[in-house]
Amino acid sequence: MLDLARLQAIHLVARPPGQRLFAKLLALDYRFPRRTEIVVEGLERIPQDRSVFLAMNHTDRYNYWPLQYQMHRLGLRYTATWVKGKYYQNPLMAWFMDRTGNIPLPSRGYVVAVAFQQRRGRAPDGAEYRALRDLVDGQDVQALPPAVATWMAEEGGAEAWAEGQRRRFTTMMDEVMRIHREAMAEGLHVLVFPEGTRRKRLGPGHAGLLQVAWHLGAAVVPIGCNGSDRVYPGNSPSAKGGRIVYRVGPPLEPDGPELGPHRVKEPYTPFTLEAAARHGQAFQAGTAVIMGHIAALLDPEYAPGAEPGPEAGSERFL
Repeated sequence: MLDLARLQAIHLVARPPGQRLFAKLLALDYRFPRRTEIVVEGLERIPQDRSVFLAMNHTDRYNYWPLQYQMHRLGLRYTATWVKGKYYQNPLMAWFMDRTGNIPLPSRGYVVAVAFQQRRGRAPDGAEYRALRDLVDGQDVQALPPAVATWMAEEGGAEAWAEGQRRRFTTMMDEVMRIHREAMAEGLHVLVFPEGTRRKRLGPGHAGLLQVAWHLGAAVVPIGCNGSDRVYPGNSPSAKGGRIVYRVGPPLEPDGPELGPHRVKEPYTPFTLEAAARHGQAFQAGTAVIMGHIAALLDPEYAPGAEPGPEAGSERFL
């Protein structure tokens, strides 16, 4: 499980031993039994004198591996990738994530879903999850599902519970920001999938990436991934062979002509309700710029388009 203690135990290094070892396994997999061709157009646009955020579309479960492998093979900076908190529910997966130098992000949805599961011994259903999430987001919930109402009564009321969960989330995200600063100090690039979920066609982006990048004063480099979904068509981590083309766009600087007009200059704390309420429009406008630059790097089959949305309940988090 991902909690404060686990976050506090994460310490990143410039050359993650897990990534280096895993690259040796990928080298074999990309050659046998079917050859995987990895092309990175514009690789020179990724700075090597500073850490940046790499923003890429997420076509399949493993589409960051070939890029990480190519950067390792060429002796470039390593990456720390944003991963969902739910991957830490599985002890073996958590062990792998820790050793390959990732940055877990516990969303508010993850925090409340795990809290309910710990208390009730099961995942919340759709109505229960929605009520819990609305409470934490400060919304007025007129009628609580029975299991939620009982829990709130045991906790001294819904507002007291919601405030406790907000404090828990904020404390965890403070630690997440500590990990980001450590990644930058170690010279790692931070790889992010702004869509927050896997889909073939590029979807809308979430504002978390930009909140963190602006807060740290780091550039965002857009990357379009094409063809990886055919190399990794399912859940198997074994490559099926084929051609993957990554296209790298120019860095989008915090105060550059693309993002500068939208940048929030006053201090704020990323991932807080206060920051979203005060600067939400600026975050969304800047995020739209980033997603537009990613879209320009994609083949037509990956261009923005409608696809079924992610599950709306706690299944996303547990």
